[in-house]
Amino acid sequence: VELLEQRLAHISEPISLSIIGCVVNGPGEAALTDLGFTGGGKESGKMFVSGRADHNVSNAEMVDHIVGLVEQKAESLRREREAAEVAAE
Repeated sequence: VELLEQRLAHISEPISLSIIGCVVNGPGEAALTDLGFTGGGKESGKMFVSGRADHNVSNAEMVDHIVGLVEQKAESLRREREAAEVAAE
């Protein structure tokens, strides 16, 4: 989690992210966040996107993968905000 916090320090958009290793509680928590990762598989876990189980990710690729997804979500939110500002002018 500390590594993710460091790698995502540049993100200022409001994105909820859950990282939960527990296969029992993880899916319920991940369902409440924009992006979530739950453990439970053999050397892999499940990514949740917009509260829904979406795809599996290996533990070895987890950090880079999550950073990429958060950056994509942040960029999407920035574009939406900018479009709303232009429309309001």
